[in-house]
Amino acid sequence: MQGPAPADLPTPEIPVGDLTEAVRLLKRASVLVVGDAMLDRYVYGQVQRVSPEAPVAVLAVERELAMPGGAGNVVRNLTALGAAVAFVSVVGDDQAGSDLTGLIGGQPNVEPWLLVQGGRATTTKTRFIAAGQQLLRADHEMAGPINARLADRMVRIAADAVAATTVMVLSDYQKGVLAGDVAQRLIAAARTAGRRVVVDPKGVDYARYAGADMVTPNRAELALATGMKVDTEEAIVAAAQHLRATHGFGAVLVTRSEDGMTLVDGNGIRHFPAEAPEVHDVSGAGDTVVAVVAAGLAAGLSAPVAARLANIAAGIVVGKVGTAVARESDLAEALTPERGALRKVVSRATAMEQVERWRRRGYRIGFTNGCFDLLHPGHVHLLEQARSWCDRLVVGLNADSSVKRLKGETRPIQGEAARAAVLASVASVDLVSVFEEDTPVDLIKLLRPDVLVKGADYTVDAVVGGDLVTEWGGQVRLAQLLPGQSTTATVARIRG
Repeated sequence: MQGPAPADLPTPEIPVGDLTEAVRLLKRASVLVVGDAMLDRYVYGQVQRVSPEAPVAVLAVERELAMPGGAGNVVRNLTALGAAVAFVSVVGDDQAGSDLTGLIGGQPNVEPWLLVQGGRATTTKTRFIAAGQQLLRADHEMAGPINARLADRMVRIAADAVAATTVMVLSDYQKGVLAGDVAQRLIAAARTAGRRVVVDPKGVDYARYAGADMVTPNRAELALATGMKVDTEEAIVAAAQHLRATHGFGAVLVTRSEDGMTLVDGNGIRHFPAEAPEVHDVSGAGDTVVAVVAAGLAAGLSAPVAARLANIAAGIVVGKVGTAVARESDLAEALTPERGALRKVVSRATAMEQVERWRRRGYRIGFTNGCFDLLHPGHVHLLEQARSWCDRLVVGLNADSSVKRLKGETRPIQGEAARAAVLASVASVDLVSVFEEDTPVDLIKLLRPDVLVKGADYTVDAVVGGDLVTEWGGQVRLAQLLPGQSTTATVARIRG
C-alpha cells in the first residue's frame, strides 16, 4: 500500500551551475537497455510533378539515411551523452536486421547483444520526405511475441549484464521483445542485482511493469492505461498517483508535449514547464526523455534533477528535424545561452542538424572553408561576398593538425579554438565547424550546400567538392580578392 498522496510542490529551482555539473556527470552512467529495436529510414528528395500513372506525387530521391530507432534510439541518446550502454534486443534474419546490427555496433561505448530470430522481420519504418514534410511512412514489421526459447536466452543475458550496469531501461514499443512475462522477469532480475528500473511503457496493462522505479508515459498513454481524464494538471496528477498505488511504481514521469512534464513520486509533485523554443519534429522525444532520466539516475542524480535535465533535452530534440538526440554539448549550451557568438561553433553532427532545420525553412545554404589563421580584411571581404549569395553561411575550419600538414610546422599562428571564435564573431558567418581532414570533402558531403565559395585565385574546376555540389544542382562561386591581402603576406610582415 502507498502512503498518503504526496504534496504538490513548486517546480524546483536548481541553480544553473548545479545543472551544468549534473550534465558533466552523465558520462559516468552505465545503463542496460532492453526492448524493441527498429530501423528508421529517411528518403529525402524533391517533388516537382504528379505521376502519369496515378494521382500521386513523384519523389525524385536525392539521398537516404538510416539510423537506429525504438530502443535503438534510446541507446543512441545515451551514447550521445557519453554514457556506457549494454543493449539487448532481437532482430530478424533480414537485411534490415543486418543494417541495424551494424549501426548499433558503430555506436561508441556500446556492448550489443542483438539476437537473431529466423523468419522474423526486423521492424523498419521508412519515411519519404520533401521540403521538410513527410509524404508517406511505410512500416515493415512482425509484432508478435519473440520465440519463447529466444526470450529465455535474452532474459539470461540481461540478468548477467544488469550486474555490470547501474540502471535497467525497458523500452517497450509492443513489437514483441517484452511480450508476455518477459518484462516482469527482467524487473525481477534487476531487483535481485539491486539495480533500478526505468520503463518507457506501452499499452493498457501496466501490471507487466509492476515494481519499476520509474515509468515515463506520455499524456495519451497515461489516459489509456488508467481510463482516467488527463485534461488538466490535477487530472494528470490523480492518474499518475493511481498508477503508483496500483502497481507499486517508485515514480511516474508524465511527458505532456507542449505543456512540459510532471513528476509524481514519494516526495511530492513537480511540474516542469516546456523548454522548447520551437517545435520541428516530436519523433523520438520520448526516447530522449527515458535516456536522460536513466543516465541521470545511474550517475547518482536525484529524480527531480534527472527529470529537469530530461525536460531540457526533450526541448532540444523537438527543435531538430527527424529522430534526433541531445548531446552533452547541446545540454551545456542550453544551460549557458549567454555564450553569444561561440554558439556558432559546433560539431559536425550539430552542423548537419542545424543545416537541416534551415533547409526545412527554405533557406539557401552556402559553404566556404579555409585555415583562417590570421583573420584579415581579405577574409572578411570573401565572407561577405559568400553570405550575399546564400541565406545561411557555414564555414569549414581546418583543425590545427590539418593546418600543420598543409602549411608546415610553424603554422598555425593561432589554435583552432581561437580561430573558430574569431570567425564566429563575424556577422556574415552563421556557423563554424572544424574538420580534421586535409580537405573539406566529407563535411561538404554531409551538409550538401547549395553554394560553394572559394577565392578567385582558384578556378571552378579546381575547387575541392565543386563537382559534388554541381552534381546535386548547386553552384560554385568565386569571390573577388583584395589585392595584397593574404595570410602568407600578413605573417611575413609580422615576422619582418
